[in-house]
Amino acid sequence: QADLMESGGGTVQAGGSLRLTCQASALTYLTHCMGWFRQAPGKERQGIANTGPDNKTNYADSVQGRFIVSRDNVKNTISLEMNSLKPEDTAIYYCAARKWACVSLEADSYNLWGQGTQVTVSS
Repeated sequence: QADLMESGGGTVQAGGSLRLTCQASALTYLTHCMGWFRQAPGKERQGIANTGPDNKTNYADSVQGRFIVSRDNVKNTISLEMNSLKPEDTAIYYCAARKWACVSLEADSYNLWGQGTQVTVSS
């Protein structure tokens, strides 16, 4: 029903892996940079990764080497593969989109948002 729909959240033990998927409309997928953000209680929303129609990717330092963002051009989906998860990764994860280029991981530059999905990493 929403323009962007996240799925795949849940609870995982520290050191485990989890895969999130964002379903977009075809028009949004083809014309927007797609990004992943997260927000923990009492914390500001943080940009963690993005990717555009050119398939180039950008990552925040906090997830570099652990998380992988990828595109499926047939299904119009963006995925976030999260590995070596830590308790500090616990947050609500959001999919977002901005026109046009992936020039920023600042939340204020993204105009379209999903509802979020909870990721909890336990010790």
